Amino acid sequence: MIDTHCHLFSEYYNNIDEVIEECKKNGIKRVIVSGCDMKSNMEVLELVKKYDIVYGTLGFHPTELEEFNDSYYDFLEEHICDNGIVGVGEIGLDYHYEGTDRDKEIIVFKRQLDIASKYNKPIIVHSRDSIQDTYDILKEYNLRGSIHCFSGSVEMGRLFTNLGYKLGVGGIVTYKNAKTIKEVVKNIDISYILLETDSPYLSPVPYRGTDNKPYNVELVAEEIASLKNTIKAEVIRVTTDNAEGMFDFFSKWCYN
Repeated sequence: MIDTHCHLFSEYYNNIDEVIEECKKNGIKRVIVSGCDMKSNMEVLELVKKYDIVYGTLGFHPTELEEFNDSYYDFLEEHICDNGIVGVGEIGLDYHYEGTDRDKEIIVFKRQLDIASKYNKPIIVHSRDSIQDTYDILKEYNLRGSIHCFSGSVEMGRLFTNLGYKLGVGGIVTYKNAKTIKEVVKNIDISYILLETDSPYLSPVPYRGTDNKPYNVELVAEEIASLKNTIKAEVIRVTTDNAEGMFDFFSKWCYN
């Protein structure tokens, strides 16, 4: 199994070594840790060096732009081709909070998309209360990646997959009242789905309300299998193939 999106940082976990060992014991093949600001991006660079199953993406989250300046673009370009860095993210748009500077979010999003295009890197996209603007911007680019924690309709899901994107599905799909994402999973071909946890957030049932872990991605796979009337092993096989087709995991070992 591959957890294609999590935040495995010391801010949230007292013993990352222990979490990694539990991942290995529970059949986790790879984990992608996504940065959101300068501090977490620096930690991503250390994590990919320390742990063999950890890969990373670097990016600046739309709700973390208060201290953002143009030197951050230089940082991204300097490190985006580092060993073990497999994409640009977590980037995107978030209009959830009152007073959001939408213009700034769009500018920063587009500049990071330009960098992803320049270096031919997939992207991890955050979109909250902004899905139409997110789509309208992405269709201007020839990129690939994951629409993280997808929350749109089946119709919107198809628009993104037609652009070449995968839909990141996490613990929310296990929630009883999460009707929209359940419908998406039922109606979107599994070749367009990626497993993720967004750890430490959004723990699946029966662990909802506790800190999430990457190995809980298995519970996501179980729910997807149930919704699609197939077996968990098939969901794991296809979603792993999807992730390996999207991200260049091999590059981490080319220099060893």
